[in-house]
Amino acid sequence: MNKVMTRTAQRRPGTRPPGRRDPRRPGTTPPRTPTPRTPTTRTATPAPAPDAPTGRTAPGAPLPPRPTDLFADRLLAVLSGQRPVHWMLRHTAGRAYDELARLAERGPLRARGVRPVVRDIGYYVPRRGAIEAFARIGAGDQLRAMAFRLEQGPDLRWRCTAVELGGPRAPRTDD
Repeated sequence: MNKVMTRTAQRRPGTRPPGRRDPRRPGTTPPRTPTPRTPTTRTATPAPAPDAPTGRTAPGAPLPPRPTDLFADRLLAVLSGQRPVHWMLRHTAGRAYDELARLAERGPLRARGVRPVVRDIGYYVPRRGAIEAFARIGAGDQLRAMAFRLEQGPDLRWRCTAVELGGPRAPRTDD
């Protein structure tokens, strides 16, 4: 089995995952230290500027978030009523938007007084360009499950193609 767990359960409930920025507090850029200029002779190939991106991350720098983490947070925001359903329109493909709209209209993850959070995420890669993921959603003493599928399009963007919550499934109609 190739199931992978991406978040650890050692975090305290209600806290943000590591590497996640709070949108209410934009991150500050670190102060730049001036690079000392020394006289050098001209070479045939110019050296890259010290601030130029190299395509690699520095040791200790936070890694970019996985698509599973991003989509779990996005889906949670819609299903808990923090964001409107049309916010996910460009991030879905196929029937996923209809499924999401049907789920969001019932408000399954809305909890009074307690904001739901993603506690844990796991995923399975059935083939290249597809991810099947699940997330455990906690709100107070309640724990819910959410499953979703992501597929990478020809433009290399990930889109949600299916989403389900615990409970009865909607009848499927052929389009």
